[in-house]
Amino acid sequence: MISVGIDVGSKYTKVIVIKDDKEILGKSIDETGFDVKAKTTEMFKSTLKQAGINEKEVGNVTVTAIRKELVPFANREVPKVVAIAKGAYFISPNVRTVIDAGAEEVVAVKVAEDGKFTDYAVSEKCAAGSGAFIDAMVNALGEPYEKFGELALEGTQDIPINDQCVIFAESEVVGLVSSNVPLSNISRAIHVALADRISSIAKKIGIEEEVMIIGGLANDVGLITFMEKNLNVKVNVPSEIKPQLVTAIGAALSY
Repeated sequence: MISVGIDVGSKYTKVIVIKDDKEILGKSIDETGFDVKAKTTEMFKSTLKQAGINEKEVGNVTVTAIRKELVPFANREVPKVVAIAKGAYFISPNVRTVIDAGAEEVVAVKVAEDGKFTDYAVSEKCAAGSGAFIDAMVNALGEPYEKFGELALEGTQDIPINDQCVIFAESEVVGLVSSNVPLSNISRAIHVALADRISSIAKKIGIEEEVMIIGGLANDVGLITFMEKNLNVKVNVPSEIKPQLVTAIGAALSY
């Protein structure tokens, strides 16, 4: 059976096509934009084409992170925490704690031995604990996003920075730049603050190994390094598929 999973994030939409709950035939990531219906329809069609699948062959289309009415061709919607757990379990059946660090929020999910979620915690409605925090800092510094995490690993000085509010943190960063603090130390301070914020959310459900991080921030090596120090465990990042796609995988498996 062919199943499609669609994860509509505030910044990016992800689509996965899976055959018989085992084989990933197609995958795509693109900016969500303002017209969710048009974007998901376009990505649905293009990902099926990539997979060599006809729409009539699709058995289920499951959407997560947004209401089904906004994706009219979907026949099912599933809570994001369910999709996170199923997707992470698909990648590694040994996973017990999943941290989904996305553009606008962080979700920590506890996963049972059968792949079902048993507990979860979600960040407050504040960008300080999400990808938007890094985006704001990168914009303030004018530093390429791709190098920002690596830059943090070069830092040698611990500088306290506000991890509760993007506005205050950005103001502090500007002040550090004006004081000629090396960018590596500024990046380190930002990543330490973000790692502390995300780790505190994960600790609410209790950290149990194996720990996996997914979502866009999973690509940030600086964040992973400081989270491992904070949590005192290895934080695994999916290597065989982009970490942003894991929740869409879980949606495809949720029918």
